[in-house]
Amino acid sequence: MRVALLLFLSCSLYAQSVEDRTRAAFTAQILGANMGFPFEHKPASVQWISDLPSTFRGPAPVDDDYYYEIVALRAFEKYGPRLTIQQLGAQWKEDNAGSWGSSEQARLLMQRGIQPPDTGHPRYNRLWFTIGPQFSADIYGMLAPGNPALAARLARYYGRINGWAEAVEGGVFVAAMVSLAYSETDPRQIVEKAAAFIDQRSPYRKALDQFLSMAKAGRPPREIANALEERWHIEYPATNNAVANGALVAMSVYFGEGDFLKTVNLAFGAADFTDADCNAANAGAVVGALRGMKGLPPMLVEKLQNRIAGNRMGPITFDPPVDERISGIAPRIMNIARQPLSVPEVKPEFFELEELTRYWDPRWQLERAGFGGAGGGLGGIRGITYLDNDVLVTWPRDEVRGVVLSTTADLRGGRLMKLEVAAEENRAWRLEIYANNQRLFSKLVEGAAMQTVTQALPSGGPKTVIRLFQHTLVGDKPPSPAHWRKITIGPATPSR
Repeated sequence: MRVALLLFLSCSLYAQSVEDRTRAAFTAQILGANMGFPFEHKPASVQWISDLPSTFRGPAPVDDDYYYEIVALRAFEKYGPRLTIQQLGAQWKEDNAGSWGSSEQARLLMQRGIQPPDTGHPRYNRLWFTIGPQFSADIYGMLAPGNPALAARLARYYGRINGWAEAVEGGVFVAAMVSLAYSETDPRQIVEKAAAFIDQRSPYRKALDQFLSMAKAGRPPREIANALEERWHIEYPATNNAVANGALVAMSVYFGEGDFLKTVNLAFGAADFTDADCNAANAGAVVGALRGMKGLPPMLVEKLQNRIAGNRMGPITFDPPVDERISGIAPRIMNIARQPLSVPEVKPEFFELEELTRYWDPRWQLERAGFGGAGGGLGGIRGITYLDNDVLVTWPRDEVRGVVLSTTADLRGGRLMKLEVAAEENRAWRLEIYANNQRLFSKLVEGAAMQTVTQALPSGGPKTVIRLFQHTLVGDKPPSPAHWRKITIGPATPSR
């Protein structure tokens, strides 16, 4: 396959075609992202969008939908075809990549000395399940045109810099679609074949399968989009989550018929409060690789002025400013694609929120924890479950049943429990402590300062079940995630 790819890239006629398609794929990302920006984390479009926003003034601004791919390209140019994920991280640091979401977390983690792939791991990255690896994976399809297996392998390896598990699988799906677009002609086949690279156990694959099942049953796009959001956005409340948004990308490509404007408009109008600009950028890149520059509206391409330029992206300042010619990016990508790209094979990862206690305190079992999304996408999402150094922060998946931490303890002779807990400023949650079926303690936890709770545990059996409940429905108090720092069960204090 690798030899065939090199021959494919070396033939002058095909090389011209591949370069044109690569330029179109990269250009389409830029157009999709900037056209979709008015609908990012906002109500969906109900009108046909055929132009860039009226506020757009060329050249194209620096945006994460394509800047991280430029950073990856620079890393390949500097370190060569056997680029390691650690070297990619070094390039991120040099280029100050990482403005929002899991990518911002990755940048901050690298500043603390944590190296990739740990920068994407749930042990460190609180937003590991969001869209970062997905919207930055198009380049891996461009680096492996017509070779989706290689594209998927690249995306699964490098995507762990700013995400994990289902988020990385989102990158695999997008990279495979872009790669397939160089050799396939039917957008529906592109979606189906790319989905096959995702393990059936992954939530991402389950969302894709739900989409494909409804599409083949003849359900219309808007109905499918709402069903996908009803199922997966509830599970992943962040508007920049990878799973639900990835299924919407699949829908846009599948029903877009290879037409750029139809494809991106499906992304803009898919559903309310999604990552519409990222979705349009991913879907648009597939169309670009499929149709080439002739498939993009010339008027829109001209407005980009063939440049990406700027000195800021969100909170990040670039020194020197970014200034890239769009037409120069495709030849650079092709130059890397001609080289023998090689990365270690990484198997699909699976991670449940309940596994966080393995890194915090493995004696305790976490149940009913929920994804949130504070710090990524739409602001104000109330809670999120994550690990912050030695503090476990929890939010319930089901606010009625709450979160529970449980363990078994030998209470023969009685024991003394101490735990350190906190809430968020101006918010509260209720802590309850049970030994078997007996409730021992109930208190409203308020305030961001850690407070120590001391509770005597009555004499009991050698395997007494200890349960700590977090309740967030606490009357007139705004609900808070629970912060747990340390729990100890030791000998009871001797009586005096």
